[in-house]
Amino acid sequence: MKIMIVEDNEPMREVIKTVIGDCADDVIECVDGSDAVASYGAAKPDWVLMDIQMKIMDGITATKNITKKFPQARILIVTDYGSMTLRKAAQDAGACGYVLKENLHEIRNYVQ
Repeated sequence: MKIMIVEDNEPMREVIKTVIGDCADDVIECVDGSDAVASYGAAKPDWVLMDIQMKIMDGITATKNITKKFPQARILIVTDYGSMTLRKAAQDAGACGYVLKENLHEIRNYVQ
C-alpha cells in the first residue's frame, strides 16, 4: 500500500510512519498542502494522511483541490484540532475520515 503523509512537522511525520509502518509498502512525504496537490497525480497513493494547519496551503484546501481532480482519492485528516467546524469542512472538502493526533492508532482503522 502506498501512503502519502502531508505534515509540516518532521518529527510528527516520523511518528506517523511508525504507526503505519507495517501497513505501508511505500511512503511519500510532503511538507505542505501545495506539495501534496502537486505530487498526488504522479504518486497515486492509496491513502493520504493530511494535516490541517500548514504554512503554504492548509490541509482542507489541499483536500478540496485533490478530490476535485481525483474524486477517488482517499484522504484522512490527521490533526490536533477537533472542532466540529473543521470536521465539517474536511468532510465537505472530500475527506474520508478525521483522526486526532492524540489518537494516531486510529489511522490503522482506515488504512488496513
